[in-house]
Amino acid sequence: MKMKRFAVLALSVILILTLLAGCGPKESGQEVGEPEVEGPEEDADVQGESGGRIILSTTTSTQDSGLLDYILPVFEEETGIEVDVIAVGTGKALQMGKDGEADILLVHAKASEEEFVAEGHGLERHDVMYNDFILVGPEEDPLKLKENFPNDILEGLKTISEKEAIFVSRGDDSGTHKKELSIWKEAEIEPEGEWYLSAGSGMGDVLKITDEKQGYTITDRATYLNMKDTLDLEVIIEGDENLFNQYGIIPVNPDKSDKINAEGAKTFMDWLLSEDTQKLIGEYGVEEFGMPLFVPNAK
Repeated sequence: MKMKRFAVLALSVILILTLLAGCGPKESGQEVGEPEVEGPEEDADVQGESGGRIILSTTTSTQDSGLLDYILPVFEEETGIEVDVIAVGTGKALQMGKDGEADILLVHAKASEEEFVAEGHGLERHDVMYNDFILVGPEEDPLKLKENFPNDILEGLKTISEKEAIFVSRGDDSGTHKKELSIWKEAEIEPEGEWYLSAGSGMGDVLKITDEKQGYTITDRATYLNMKDTLDLEVIIEGDENLFNQYGIIPVNPDKSDKINAEGAKTFMDWLLSEDTQKLIGEYGVEEFGMPLFVPNAK
């Protein structure tokens, strides 16, 4: 009798273990002991819920002007692609592309951009928009530059150099810094001395320093207008052809790194160059400043 009870108990245990084993592994056919493979949803924090995530390396002027805060939420909503912005000087942005540390670049030093693509670091380059650089300075303008040279940046810089008035340079290899240096070169001047301050900072910080020193600096118009109410600086020289400021978009060559999101970068480039987005860019600043801060010119 005891043996019979033992046999029944043993069979019951075996039956229970068999049922438990059937409920263990996934119904997908995964074998016991086989490592579980993470699905796309488990990587959502890295890649985003829909189209993933891209790293946009761009100049500080697109950030400080407020343009990115204006357009990127629209892109993210329409595509599901999240954008991580790294705002640095154009030189640093291009270097990030060379090092495979960004997916796409939005910068403003056309000659350097074309060289970047020619060397194989970028896939292609397209014009996106433009605005202009301006020389700003103290409202009283002690050098009378606005009176004497309102549209002549070369003569303005010559006077600043001769009088050794405070001039604050970006000094960070940015697109603005490259433009400034090219204008000094055009004026046949090597800026140096205690009057020439190299800040090594972004446009917003340089405007603040210039304001504190009551000196002069070259800035993109968009950043100046966005910060104008916090500064005691006026537009001194504008309208010179040497002050034209073109922006370009460049997707980084995916051969630079297996982490580059080439598909996401192309989606962003196509969106930025689209008719609807170009219109959006052209509307930025009109309501607040009575003029667009950037003029779209994608071809």
